[in-house]
Amino acid sequence: VQLQASGGGLVQAGGSLRLSCVGSGRTFSRDAMGWFRQAPGKEREFVAAISRTGGSTFYSDSVKGRFTISRDSAKNMVYLQMNNLKLEDQAVYYCAANRNAILSAGLSYHSNEEVYELWGQGTLVTVSS
Repeated sequence: VQLQASGGGLVQAGGSLRLSCVGSGRTFSRDAMGWFRQAPGKEREFVAAISRTGGSTFYSDSVKGRFTISRDSAKNMVYLQMNNLKLEDQAVYYCAANRNAILSAGLSYHSNEEVYELWGQGTLVTVSS
């Protein structure tokens, strides 16, 4: 059972990238899914999450309005569309799965990395000026 993130790369500030995360080994259709990132010398931080049903999405203040999380449960996929990228978005991005997500939970729950039990390997996003 694993998650694999992809889609990172080098982009100019103001540009866009779409990250993908595919799950394998079991179905992830009932998992809440999240994206986190870690910049050099910094703690890992929450970026975005999507509920088990896909009906609710959650974002950190730093990416709200620029990033969009979505999922295709039939394909075991979750995506992070990143627009208007800024230098401070440069980081390794990780996808994560929470198999026991609370359906009615809010941002404080989904932004807590401790509720995610499975993590992908990370994909590097580099933003140039």
